[in-house]
Amino acid sequence: MPLLHIDVNGSPYVGVFARANDRVALVPPAVPEVLQKQIAEAMGVPVHPISIGGSNIIGSVVAMNTRGAVVADFADEEEIASLEKLGLKVGRVAGKFNAAGNNVLANDHGAFVNPDLSKHAEKSISDILGVPVERGTLAGLKTVGSAACVTGKGALCHPKTSDEELDLLEKLFKVEADIGTVNHGAPFIGAGLMANSRGAVVGMLTTGPELNRIENALNLI
Repeated sequence: MPLLHIDVNGSPYVGVFARANDRVALVPPAVPEVLQKQIAEAMGVPVHPISIGGSNIIGSVVAMNTRGAVVADFADEEEIASLEKLGLKVGRVAGKFNAAGNNVLANDHGAFVNPDLSKHAEKSISDILGVPVERGTLAGLKTVGSAACVTGKGALCHPKTSDEELDLLEKLFKVEADIGTVNHGAPFIGAGLMANSRGAVVGMLTTGPELNRIENALNLI
């Protein structure tokens, strides 16, 4: 079951509430065990319930690859320790753009970030994730993490992402990139989708043609 069609916390915007890499999927503690098991089966990784700074919007405030996790600066020490026990290098991003999941798009080859992030934040992200960092926009949007989803096998982006932006992502992430939508036409891919190289979880409003596009772009077939 590589593509799971569900809502999380009653919302089709799965990517706001959950985040995954090829080692673990992070979900809010309130997600029922039966749903956690379905997510684990779809993504081929264990599920780890966690909050960040007491917040359930894990996908918005965490960006990660298999090496590390970048978290919002309001994450507490216990939450960071919990992520470190998963084998991840963990660091905070401070300042105005601390919602790491919204502002950082990453896989094991690179990270693409909000162009307004500070040089210090850029260096921290590179050190934590162990990858080169590029700045830029997607579809003219600075919140690149909410505009796209990337794994080790593919990338799916906001439908207005330009060819030049797609080319940049393909070179940085070393995967093919395509455009699409989720949740019956919503353009914010990263907000509506959680994925890794093995599977994906997408909101219930997502249509059949959108599911096919997700499978193809992320090479889940």
